[in-house]
Amino acid sequence: MRKILLLNTLFYFISFVLSGCATVPTGPVPENPSTIGEKAALTAVSMIGRPYKYKGDSPAGFDCSGLVQYSYLAAGLDVPHGTKALRNRTLSIGRNLQTGDLLFFNERGKKSSHVGIYLENDTFVHAPSTGGKVRKDSLQDPYWRSSFVEARRFNELTVEKVQ
Repeated sequence: MRKILLLNTLFYFISFVLSGCATVPTGPVPENPSTIGEKAALTAVSMIGRPYKYKGDSPAGFDCSGLVQYSYLAAGLDVPHGTKALRNRTLSIGRNLQTGDLLFFNERGKKSSHVGIYLENDTFVHAPSTGGKVRKDSLQDPYWRSSFVEARRFNELTVEKVQ
């Protein structure tokens, strides 16, 4: 599974490089990421436009936690799939947000049922729902502001680094 994800990431990175400047930047993510969170955010931003797929964890289709898992694996951390598992492997950080932090939302009455990756300036990237595509949204949007629960960050002691 890891080899497939890493090969897919390499393929999409090469495709992106070969496409030159044919696309407009979609998020304010650092060009030269220095942290694992920044690298994961950059990967997630590169997946904007990919389709939503229930239990999806590849560029063929993502659900919200699959996008997080894929992006962090590409950045060098092996993290779980599923919002509950992601919450269990992260620490609450209040509102001191950094690029790559996870944002949890309550949707349709379900506690922490949705997750996205924070970019900066109150924006985040996520795989929204069936029929949707990976996209960037704002925490200032009334829907996301009202359903936001908390921000969390991976702790090196709770996740495995990929060699």
